[in-house]
Amino acid sequence: MPSLTNLQFQVCNIVIQQFYTLLSAHEGLWLKRSSYEEQPTVRFQHQVLLVALLGPDHDGFLAWSTFPAFNRLQGDHLRVPLVSTREEDKNQDGKMDMLHFKLELPLQSTEHVLGVQLILTFSYRLHRMSTFVMQSMAFLQSSFAVPGSQLYVNGDLRLQQKHPLSCGGLDVRYNVSVINGTSPFARDYDLTHIVAAYRDRNVTTVLMDSDPIWLVGRAAEAPFVINAIIRYPVEVISYLPGFWEMIKFAWIQYVSILLIFLWVFERIKRFVFQNQVVTTIPVTIMPQGELYKEHLS
Repeated sequence: MPSLTNLQFQVCNIVIQQFYTLLSAHEGLWLKRSSYEEQPTVRFQHQVLLVALLGPDHDGFLAWSTFPAFNRLQGDHLRVPLVSTREEDKNQDGKMDMLHFKLELPLQSTEHVLGVQLILTFSYRLHRMSTFVMQSMAFLQSSFAVPGSQLYVNGDLRLQQKHPLSCGGLDVRYNVSVINGTSPFARDYDLTHIVAAYRDRNVTTVLMDSDPIWLVGRAAEAPFVINAIIRYPVEVISYLPGFWEMIKFAWIQYVSILLIFLWVFERIKRFVFQNQVVTTIPVTIMPQGELYKEHLS
C-alpha cells in the first residue's frame, strides 16, 4: 500500500496538472486581445466623387466631384449635380448618428443611367481607450440592366479591423485624405487605385447595405436621384491590452481556479484520512528540550 507521503505527492501532482490543463484550455493566464464597445465620432467631410454609367449610345459615363482638379480632367463628361446633406443626432448625446445624403444628377431626355459609383469621405474618431483618428470613406457601387430613376440606400458605416488597436496614446497613421484632391494626374482619381490603396489599411470603414433599391420609370426631363441614409452605429473595437490589465486578468484567473482546486484537494485529503486509504502510524512529537534530557540520561 502506498505511503502517505507518496500519495500526497501523486494527488498534488494530478491537481497541478489539471490546473494548468484548464488554464491552457482557456488560452492561458495572459490576456492577448480584448474588446470594448464605443460609438465613434463620425462627421461627413462633404467630399464626393461620382461616376454615373450611361447606356452605350451616350459615350459611356458622366462624372463629377468636389475636387476641381478631377472635374477639369472630365471634359464633356462633366455634369454638375445638386447635392443636399444633413447629419442628425437622434439621441442628443453630442455625436452624430446618421447622414442624410441626396444627389440629383440632371440628364437629357435621351440619357439613361445604368449604374452608379460613388465615394463619400468621413472623419472618424475613437476616444475611449486610445485616441484613434482617421479619414475614411463609404464606397457605393450598383449597376443594373434596366435604366433607373433613383437609387435608394439605407446602410451602416461599419468599422473593419485587420489588427487590434493599441490601448493608449494617439494613433493618426490613417489621418490622411482618401482622395488626393490636389493631384493633376488622372491616375490619382482612378477608382481601382483609390479602393486598392484604401484596402491596404489595417483599419477601414465599409458601407454595409445588402439591399440597395433601384427604382425605374424616370420622366423625360427628371434628374437621376441618389438618396442615401448612412448610419454611424456603435462598434466593437478590438485592442491590445496594457500591462496592468494583463496582470489584473491573470491574477483573477489564477486565484479563481486555484481556490477551486485547493478545495478539491482538501476534500481528497480528508477522505484519505477518514477512510484510512493508506496505512498511518501516529507519532508523538516531543519538545526539543525533553529530547535533549532523555539523551543525557
